[in-house]
Amino acid sequence: MTRGRLILIEGLDRVGKSTQAGVLAERLQPQAQLMRFPDRSTPVGEVLDRYLRDRDFALADQAAHLLFAANRWECAARIEAALAEGKHVILDRYVYSGAAYSAAKAVPRMDLEWCAAADRGLPKPDLTLFLTQHAAAAVQREGYGAERYEQLDFQERVRAQFERVLAAEDAAYRAGHVVVVDVAGKSVAAVAGEIWAAVQQQLARDAGALMYF
Repeated sequence: MTRGRLILIEGLDRVGKSTQAGVLAERLQPQAQLMRFPDRSTPVGEVLDRYLRDRDFALADQAAHLLFAANRWECAARIEAALAEGKHVILDRYVYSGAAYSAAKAVPRMDLEWCAAADRGLPKPDLTLFLTQHAAAAVQREGYGAERYEQLDFQERVRAQFERVLAAEDAAYRAGHVVVVDVAGKSVAAVAGEIWAAVQQQLARDAGALMYF
């Protein structure tokens, strides 16, 4: 059996990641499984849900980062099992968000290299779709600001860290497995069309062995 593909949709808050992940998963049914991070249904995810929603719930920045990574590890076996069954796993956020958001806090001794270390060994996406627009545009989205990291100045720093995270990948991986999609001023359908074109190109290739960070 040909393994499924691991497809990640990344980007800043409120750029439409969850919407596009849902659209793509629906389009790939019945061979798709959608997973969102953080997965707030797990033991670690329940703690993270409180941390994100309650600004008075204090955690050391390093501890918070490691909890987000632990949440991804909680789901790693499930991801691999689904891929082995031939299902395409669609991820709404993943490792790159973990590194970019934590590094954007600019905490001493908590740089990108430190942030990435906790994710080494996790399955690596066959295709990463990075949705981008100016952070200020997201402020207009309904519900913006409801969670801890939804602040314009912080999102601008996250955007810069995302660019650094992706630039740190080797050129071959960026060329064959990373697609940047500018969503500014585009409809949901238009963005979904660009994503679908990139996914079709990926599915046309030989799956090969699953990669790991």
